[in-house]
Amino acid sequence: MTGAPRIPFLDLRPREDAGAVQVALARVTARGWYVLGPELEAFESEFASASGTAFAVGTGTGTDAIALLLRAAGVGAGHEVIVPAITAAYTALAVISAGATPVIVDVDDETLTMDPGACAAAITPRTRALVPVHLYGQAADMTALTALAARHKLAIVEDCCQAHLATCGGAPVGTFGIGGAFSFYPTKNLGALGDGGAAVTNDAQIAQRIKRLRNGGQTTRYMHVEAGINSRLDELQAAVLRARLPFLLNWTRIRRKLAAEYRTSLPGRLRPIVERDRGHVYHLFPVRVDDRDALQQALASAGVETLIHYPVPLDEQPAFAAYRRHSCPVASRAARELLSLPLHPGLSNDDVRRVIAAAGDVERRNVPA
Repeated sequence: MTGAPRIPFLDLRPREDAGAVQVALARVTARGWYVLGPELEAFESEFASASGTAFAVGTGTGTDAIALLLRAAGVGAGHEVIVPAITAAYTALAVISAGATPVIVDVDDETLTMDPGACAAAITPRTRALVPVHLYGQAADMTALTALAARHKLAIVEDCCQAHLATCGGAPVGTFGIGGAFSFYPTKNLGALGDGGAAVTNDAQIAQRIKRLRNGGQTTRYMHVEAGINSRLDELQAAVLRARLPFLLNWTRIRRKLAAEYRTSLPGRLRPIVERDRGHVYHLFPVRVDDRDALQQALASAGVETLIHYPVPLDEQPAFAAYRRHSCPVASRAARELLSLPLHPGLSNDDVRRVIAAAGDVERRNVPA
């Protein structure tokens, strides 16, 4: 592979969507309306339909969408919310933003999503909600978690920020609890040209309250009936997302096809995260390997860029030291083994075969992995 072009982990440049994106941006600038306008209203309707829900409410970030769903469910000061140890820190930060206390629990050893048993053991009289994360594009065990929540009368707010169009047992993510939060950060399966998010729900009252909360708690202009925040998906980002949404289904098919190639052809010591549900949308393709750092360095030398999602579990993050209660040995071990391989719609089959060949070369040279 000497002289072959480098394979970047991600390429965010528009491709087949480029023309549609340019038209969308021009439409907004020609109109001269940039916040809470017709593009957002149209995108909310279109994204709700694509997500299998009745309502979508655009927000400034996916983090805000989680926090606003929790607030709309009545979660706040004095309440505890259970989150998994392996996720982006923003899941727990959203709980804190809502005024509640995050309780961090361990994950399932196969999928690295929230372990229902660890979740059950962490419930106290102050627990009000669970925030399962549909990690890497695969749904958490919603059958077990919804049963647990029902038993203890807890709200479920789904972190769907990596799981656009994902399903669990055939049902869309975001439909198992009071709602789901999505991120449109540029790296996501459906990405904007900056920050953006949305909360989806089938509850009209929840949707209406989030619309009010995202806009400072206003019911009418300058009339604030509660203390909301300023978190609105702007017209430019909404227009870009509208332009890209029709491509999302095919992009998801490509992700699944490339993931299948990895699964069937990677060397045995690279252990992909188990696919437990066919609704997996492969936002990322992490593998577990005994000597992750050596493999990452060897792949970099072969021109293959990789990243780690996530190197430090939440219970080991300094920002959450005050919230440590439970040991998370599965998460701790996994965090030392995880390495994400390139996977996105801009990759070709040849690119994936090059990554597989590079990993095979590492194994044949007996580089620890």
